[in-house]
Amino acid sequence: MWLDQKGVAYESIEIREFPPTEKELKSMLAKHGGQFKKLFNTSSKDYRDPQVKDNLPQMSESEILSLLSSRGNLVKRPFLIGKDIHLQGFKAEIWEKAFQDSMQRS
Repeated sequence: MWLDQKGVAYESIEIREFPPTEKELKSMLAKHGGQFKKLFNTSSKDYRDPQVKDNLPQMSESEILSLLSSRGNLVKRPFLIGKDIHLQGFKAEIWEKAFQDSMQRS
């Protein structure tokens, strides 16, 4: 994994068993400019379930956060929250910049 290659210490949590909390999801959402769709693993079977995908446009923020915090398979992975870092999905160049910026602030 990229974090291992870079020597970054982290705690790995099985997201399906222990989904992010609503507080963690809100924090990530704030970093994504309030775009809920960016929180979702849109390629998952769970997301493509018509009861999920078709109902999302009518759901409130609290309903979406509750859904994501109860069904970890719906959350886009990797999902990383650390000191001054909020990353979701993996793009090496974005992760490099985030960790570089974080180290400069420390």
